[in-house]
Parts: sequence; C-alpha cells; structure tokens
Amino acid sequence: MKSVVKKGFVYLVGAGPGRADLITVRGAEVLRFADCVIYDKLANPALLNLAPKNAEIISVPKRTGGDSVTQKEINRLLIEKASEGKTIVRLKGGDPCIFGRCAEETAVLADAGIDFEIVPGVTAGIAAADYTGILLTDRLYSSQVVFVTGQEAEGKQQSNIDWNWLAKSQGTIVFYMGMGNLDSITGRLMENGMAVDTPAAVVADATLPTQRVVKASLGRLSKKCKEEKIEPPAIVIIGAAANSDARLDWFTKKPLFGKNIVVTRDAGGNAAFAAKIISRGGNPIEFTTMEIRPLTESNEFLRAVARLHRAEFDWVIFTSANGVSIFFEALQRLGKDARIFGSARIAAIGSETAAMLSEFGIKADFVPTVFTGEQLGKQLMCFTNLQDKKVLLLRSQLASMELVEILEQAGADVLDAAIYTAIAQKSESGWLIERISRGEIDWLTFASPSSARMFFEKVPIGVVNSGTVKVASIGPTTSEQLKNLGVRIDVTAGEHIIDGLLDAIEKTHL
Repeated sequence: MKSVVKKGFVYLVGAGPGRADLITVRGAEVLRFADCVIYDKLANPALLNLAPKNAEIISVPKRTGGDSVTQKEINRLLIEKASEGKTIVRLKGGDPCIFGRCAEETAVLADAGIDFEIVPGVTAGIAAADYTGILLTDRLYSSQVVFVTGQEAEGKQQSNIDWNWLAKSQGTIVFYMGMGNLDSITGRLMENGMAVDTPAAVVADATLPTQRVVKASLGRLSKKCKEEKIEPPAIVIIGAAANSDARLDWFTKKPLFGKNIVVTRDAGGNAAFAAKIISRGGNPIEFTTMEIRPLTESNEFLRAVARLHRAEFDWVIFTSANGVSIFFEALQRLGKDARIFGSARIAAIGSETAAMLSEFGIKADFVPTVFTGEQLGKQLMCFTNLQDKKVLLLRSQLASMELVEILEQAGADVLDAAIYTAIAQKSESGWLIERISRGEIDWLTFASPSSARMFFEKVPIGVVNSGTVKVASIGPTTSEQLKNLGVRIDVTAGEHIIDGLLDAIEKTHL
C-alpha cells in the first residue's frame, strides 16, 4: 500500500514594518506551526522565535552584493520545500502585496498546483507615517494617497510611473525603496511641474528605536539626506502631509527613545527584557552572559517532590520566575500538576514571580512589599507563625543563604532545594567593549548578581567605570555584587523587577 505524502502549503506572510510586535495575530499564528520559514532581510529576525525549534529557517536576502538571492532562486525554494510536503511561511517585510513580489510567487505556486494563503501585514509606508505623526490623509490637505516604487524592475524599458500626473496630484505620495534614486525622483517631479518648496520627508528605520526623520522642501530633500547620512531602508513622503505638526511625533518623545541599553540576562530573559525596552522606545542590545540550566533531574529535587507529594510542607517559596517555569516543566515531565501542592501555602518573592505562578493557575498566598530575599523572610515571619513549620525553598543553586538563615531564626524547618543554576555563556565581547569605549552605549543593566559577575568576567571594569556608560541595578543584592566587583552604580531600581529597573532609568532622562 502506498503511503500518502502530505501536501505542502505556503503562507505568504507580511512581517510588518520593522517592530516584531507589529505582526498580525494571524501572521504570528501560522509561524507557530511552520515546518519551514523563508524570510527576507527586512523581516525582523525576532519573529523567527515564534517558529517551532525544529523548523527549517532559510534567509533569502535581496540586496546588491554577494549575499543576495535572486527571485528565481526563491521561487525554486518555495516549490522544492512545498513538494516535500512542508508547511512553509514565506515571511516578507511589510505587506507581501505592496512591492513584495507577491504576484510572481503566487503565480509560480498556482502553476505548480500548490495551495497558498496571503496573510496581510502592516506596510512600511503607513507605519512610517504613523510612527512620525505624519498623517497621510486629512480632509483639509489630502484626500488621496498613492504608493509608488522608487526602484522599478531591472532591465525594464519603459517606466509605468506617470510622473506628470504625480507632479500635479494634490494628495500624498509615498515612495518605497527610493533612497538610491532620490535625486532622480525629486528631479522628475520638479521637471514635471511640482513646486520646489513642496513639503517632503524621509523616514528611515521606521518603528524601530533607531528611527530617523529628515524633513525638507522637495528641492533640498536629497541634499539634506546626504548631510544626515540617511541610508535604506527608508520611506519617502511628499506632499502637504509631510509638513506635520511636531506635537504629533509621539514615538520619539518616549523617555528611552534611541537609548542603547545592554541587557545581560540569559537568552530567554534577554528577549523578554528587550521587548519591554522596545515598548518604551529604547534600543535593546542583547549580551547574553549566562545560560539557565535546570537541576530538576537531581536526586535532591526528586526527593523534595516526593515529600511535597506526601504533603510534608506547610509553605513552598519561589524566589524567581525562572524557578516557577522550571518547576512546572519538571512536574509535567513527572506526570504531575499543581495538585501536588495540596494544602501547602505558596509565597513568591515579587510580582513577576507571582505573575508566573498565575500562568499555571496558582495564586500566591504571600508576596512581600519589597522584592528581596531578606524582606521576603522578614515579612513572612510577621505574616504567619513559622515556628516548627516545614518550608520548601525552590530557587537557584547560586542564591545566598540569607533567606534560609532568616527563616530558620523564625523557627522554620527549611529544605533549600536547588532547581536551577546559571552557567557562564561564552560570548564574544570585543564589539561591546569597543562600543562602550566609543561612548555608543547609554546603559548597562543587571538583573541578578550572577549576570553582573559573569558580565565582568568578559568586560573589563575599567572600561565601564572610565566611560560615559551608566550602570543600572535591579536591586540591593545585585548592587552589592557590583560594589564588591568595584563597579560604579548610577541607579538602583526602587521596585526590584524589570519594569522597576526601566522606571529608574527613565527618571534620569526626565
């Protein structure tokens, strides 16, 4: 009996204009079950994290130079992978059908009898306007918008662009891929009668913390962009809309806009931290210092789980969100769930840890008002009588003994079970040392003593202390580690969570 070969399917997905979180819900959904992702250079690489770990990832940059992939090669790849029965996401910057060669790719798929779906995306022209307060339409000055390519097909004998009509239009003109031909674009418009003083703007790196805007008259736009060293990717906007009200430029007014902020946690923690920085307008620079390694296969942990299952503990304490997620991953592997806690009460060191518990359906019985191990111990002993109570402490192998000592002084019988540890990550640091030395880094952030210690095993303390870069610590325990290393600290978070750390940094820029 012949085996049935799975039929391939292709999703042509708009990745959005730059920011990873501007992808559509549908776009994110199909990425999560893709067997293969074929992505353009303009698609944010962070979106690849949505794909399954075993998905095949293929980069198809289309640029001038040796690393460029031709459209013919991309078409061949789509047919080849679909013929293998794979579910493919063709991830394209912006919207796939706005100057994205979607017509060619769908035609090839249709000819080959391969089913496909087009998933719209936020196109760069709209995003560039929205993120700069340039309103493309307004009943007072523009009732029409036209999108135009600034780079027509190679070898094309005659242009399809009606320059005479564009030059006389009363609406807004948005050029894509126009930086390489900006002199020609502005020249053709003026040759066909558009006024030299027509408002114009160029938006580079739209929606990203590196976004830049140049405004000038049509006649001076190209020269000013050269002076400002504006490079692609960029969108050109011409018409009355470009003369926008500066008060509407909401994105660049964010307190951390354009600030280069180094995050030094593990890979997963860095990704979550980076997303928070981006939401505040900052530019996260990931420098992974460590790897979180579970210890949940150790005999110590398995004995602790067995005792928890026998209802031997009165309290279970979690001191990090990492600890919570690792614990529940281990429970799932062991075929158990939250019912293992029985009547035991649960304490969390802070709001982030409590939030992670809530994701598993657990509401913490106690969270201190100050998120440190010392305050967790002291406030818990005021909250409840710990005399002769059995306490299971699930935390990092590298944690200090301060919390254990406080709990034991209150009369508790404490089992300190290490469920994970942090291993130093091998990271090339030369590029970061150079950027710090050149004054290109605004902030270094440290969210744990381990990240601080492992960071300065790779980066000389003198480079940091003698430079313009500032250092931010999440709390007193981390600050103590930094001080012991001899590092100058500029701010310590008042609320010892990531949002508190960013709040502290923001206050220095207000």
